[in-house]
Amino acid sequence: MKKNILIEALLGAFILLGVTACASIKSLEPKLVGNDRDSHGCIGSAGYQWCKRQNKCERSWELAAEKGFANTPEAFNAYCSGVE
Repeated sequence: MKKNILIEALLGAFILLGVTACASIKSLEPKLVGNDRDSHGCIGSAGYQWCKRQNKCERSWELAAEKGFANTPEAFNAYCSGVE
């Protein structure tokens, strides 16, 4: 009788460990690249940020080269907010 209880307890523990291990493995799955859109739909992992002045998602270094301002976060924010 005690042997059956012990076996059932061990079996239950192994099942619980297996379920916990499966949950941990799922949390380690890589996230999809490009699956990080912000509220404007800009994909941050691809370098896009919202530019209010352009009314679209822009890459800071591309916009800086196109519009002739320094490629810095401050210059991007100043340009895109409309403050120069």
